[in-house]
Amino acid sequence: MNDVLSEHTDLDQSAWDWLHLLVSDWQLLADLSFADLILWVPTRAGSWVAAAHVRPTTGVGVFVNDVVGSRIDHTRQRTVVQAYDGPQIVRSHTTTWRDELPVREEAIPVVQGRTAVAVLTRHTNLASMRTPSRLEVTYLATADALSRMIASGEFPNAAAAPASRRGAPRVGDGVLRLDAEGNVTYASPNAVSALHRLGHDDQLVGVRLASALGQVLPERGPVDEELMMVLTGRVPWSTEIESRSAYVSARSIPLSEGGRRTGAVLLVRDVSEVRRRERELLSKDATIREIHHRVKNNLQTVAAVLRLQARRLDDPEARAALAGAVRRVGTIATVHETLSGGWDDTTPFDEIATGALRSAVEISNRSQERVSAELTGTFGSLHAEDATAVAMIVAELVQNAIEHGFATHGGQVTLNAERKTSAAGEDLLQVTITDDGAGLPEGFDPARSGLGIQIVRSFVQDLRGEISWSRVEPHGTQVRFVARLREEG
Repeated sequence: MNDVLSEHTDLDQSAWDWLHLLVSDWQLLADLSFADLILWVPTRAGSWVAAAHVRPTTGVGVFVNDVVGSRIDHTRQRTVVQAYDGPQIVRSHTTTWRDELPVREEAIPVVQGRTAVAVLTRHTNLASMRTPSRLEVTYLATADALSRMIASGEFPNAAAAPASRRGAPRVGDGVLRLDAEGNVTYASPNAVSALHRLGHDDQLVGVRLASALGQVLPERGPVDEELMMVLTGRVPWSTEIESRSAYVSARSIPLSEGGRRTGAVLLVRDVSEVRRRERELLSKDATIREIHHRVKNNLQTVAAVLRLQARRLDDPEARAALAGAVRRVGTIATVHETLSGGWDDTTPFDEIATGALRSAVEISNRSQERVSAELTGTFGSLHAEDATAVAMIVAELVQNAIEHGFATHGGQVTLNAERKTSAAGEDLLQVTITDDGAGLPEGFDPARSGLGIQIVRSFVQDLRGEISWSRVEPHGTQVRFVARLREEG
């Protein structure tokens, strides 16, 4: 729509906004009319072009193909120009035939303030029409009321954007027609069913809706003014009605004629099942977060026990081994701590990587020359299984770089991460740890190295990845590993 408006028209930004507001809510009019709607805008060249098109979900449409971007044909232009110049609603005097279907057409000026900025054409497939039921008569009468409001600039309402929450009601879900006093003049079968689930079993037509529902809704202290305003049709708002047995979403569209309120149409939908599933998902998410939190606490307890054990040992090698175990358990606990603060099974890993670097540098600087570290690139979000493995690999490699590369002097460690996609469509993580320390020892063989390297190789294998060590000139070491990550979903 923006492309059409910018390419073909001289309409200002306020007109753009008004047309966007109309189009965001015109499915309501299409469904009540059982008709296709096309929005025509005047071009710089003096013609008309279709900027938007919507089909009804309550009946058979007219246009099989999308007409957006097409120029108006001469058979329709006269009606459109007459509606625009009026501005007034103009109905074609003759039936139009399209693809062997009889079609009734009507042009409705789209008025902003007091000026027409576009024209809305309504196309009804007469072949699908029959002797109308009371429901269809009510729908069409409501559609005509909305059309008159569009032609007078009273619809759409700039203060009420359409409800976007999941479960927002539409015409097919249930319709109530109210008079100016908030009394029900018509209730569709689906609307009757929705309110029946709230607990209202009596007749709806002829009663004041706010009073009728007020008797079945649970007491909640002060009167809900928003709910009462919606149920009387006085404001173009949406709300949700909750009883002991059901949830019903409701949306009010006030109707007016010449600036005087004449009633309202109320769309309602039973969303009990939708809300039940949402509560189940929230409960599941909360449970998963609590599990991660408890795992983190348990791991921290294990680390504390290992520290106590280490203090009772006289053997330096044994104490160092337990210190390494404490550090590794702490790394895993950090992953679970991050997962406990999220809403899904992924974690923003850059926070964990930054914490691992900071921790390793702080421990090193207590007993050695000054060491600095930095993170470049980004890890992005990783699944929990991948996050634990990558965290262990990164922690071990950074610790090795500091412990063995800077045994006698300070230096710099750089951790770089990059996400890529392989030729086979796999999500790859490439991580490089570079230091300017002493470099690899002569005869270095990863297969015969210490526990830390064996842990790293094991986790790399779990990630279906590869790892390599190389010397950096004039001095230093570079370790690079590539991991194949799990698919998101």
